[in-house]
Amino acid sequence: MSTAKVRGSRDGTLSGNKPGRAIIDIGSNTVRMVIYGGSMRAPTVLLNEKVTAKLGRDIASNGVLAEEAIELALRGLGRFALLLEDLKVTDVTTVATAAVREASNGKAFIKQLKKLGFTPTIVSGEEEGLLSAQGVLGAFPGARGTVADLGGGSLELVRLGEQGAHDAVSLPLGTLRLPDLRGGSRSEMRKALEKKLKKGAPDVLKGEPLYLVGGTLRTMAVYAMQEQGHPLSDPHGFELGVKEAKKLLGKALANETVESLGSRERISSMRAEKLPDTSVLAEAMLSRFQPSKIVFSSWGIREGLLYDGLPDHSKTLDPLLAGVSVFAAQRGAPATLATRIASWTVDTAPSRKHGSERLREAATMLSLASMQIEPNIRQRVAIDWALHKRWISVEAKDRAMLAASIAANGNALDLPDEVKALAEQEALDEAIIWGLAVRLARRLGAGSRRSLQDSRLTIEGDTLTLRIAESQGALIGFSTEKDLKLLADRLGIKWDVQIVPSDTLLASGD
Repeated sequence: MSTAKVRGSRDGTLSGNKPGRAIIDIGSNTVRMVIYGGSMRAPTVLLNEKVTAKLGRDIASNGVLAEEAIELALRGLGRFALLLEDLKVTDVTTVATAAVREASNGKAFIKQLKKLGFTPTIVSGEEEGLLSAQGVLGAFPGARGTVADLGGGSLELVRLGEQGAHDAVSLPLGTLRLPDLRGGSRSEMRKALEKKLKKGAPDVLKGEPLYLVGGTLRTMAVYAMQEQGHPLSDPHGFELGVKEAKKLLGKALANETVESLGSRERISSMRAEKLPDTSVLAEAMLSRFQPSKIVFSSWGIREGLLYDGLPDHSKTLDPLLAGVSVFAAQRGAPATLATRIASWTVDTAPSRKHGSERLREAATMLSLASMQIEPNIRQRVAIDWALHKRWISVEAKDRAMLAASIAANGNALDLPDEVKALAEQEALDEAIIWGLAVRLARRLGAGSRRSLQDSRLTIEGDTLTLRIAESQGALIGFSTEKDLKLLADRLGIKWDVQIVPSDTLLASGD
């Protein structure tokens, strides 16, 4: 059964820039609205707006939502209501979490939301955790381990196993409550948190990944990436080994102040204020759970609501291909064309030791889409797509291979240092072959169906052979031979072109 009712659930693939679904998340720190388009398996964020109302700031002290916080939240929600009306978005899910469910005036606040036209659901701590875990499962198919979702009012902990998400608990350890546990020193605070985790956290299997969800935890990832000089910019999917994490938390972050953190790029004053305490909580979780590694997830409760509401068959879709296909189709590279080219090149440029067919197909779509970019900025922009756009279910090495393939499609074989830093040369060489094969396929007949149907590209012994029907023979020109030679040289073999009768081609290929 779903962990929360999701109104209007469906497997919709909309135009990537058409608003189709909105989630409003009323949390203890922020009230946020996200409007999505595209495939709901890997949705495109069209609008992401928040109001830092801090509804939960007085919960621990007096158990109520502060009047000025309510006023600020309602003002923002009034704006959200008008935006949704103007954009004609009717598929809206509104959820309220720790602050509203714990406040004595929470129900009165909900009544005011209903006057604005919203139909909010107050989710329990366990439901909140399970929804966040669904978001992690959507972003990391087959994930196993523990999910820790840190909000302003609470920390949700959920186990991920073969049966999915289970054993959810909610602890009053949100960022707004952590200052009360500081004590006299960092070590004293850590011991207090370890004690609370030991008492309230579920039993976990040690040596499994720990997935961290929540804005302040993502800021911790941003800080770690800055400290490492990491080539990527998106904290989603960023991983830290346990030794790296302990060094980061116990040494680097332990020596930071709110002021020094706030002076860094991409760290807001609100996150800078909460990051020192959060880093102590992270240390306590490392001690309690003893994970194999830390994985940061930008998918949480909102994406969990989307994923949880999908039909079962849609949940099995590959999120990388679902996202790339919508993105590429908007840029003149429909999935049908990419599939034809991927099929045409598979015998000579398959996925081998380092890649996969899903990655090769994504690289094909992005390579084709890159051709719509102006030539003077094409390589830089397209490589940025590969490295920095939020693709789902890819690792750093995968991103480097996407970038290498895109670059080779444009005959740029001298890769930027940031790409080389993310993958070994053998993996990049494999991806370069993908890109050169796509270059040959698209330039042979401008991507026409007939040029691909009436030709075959194969490796026979030590020769890369392009066979093409007589009716299409005029397509063979200097540029075709040059592209064929580029690919053959990269493969370390000879090349040949054969113009043959159509019936001969069909007999050999079909």
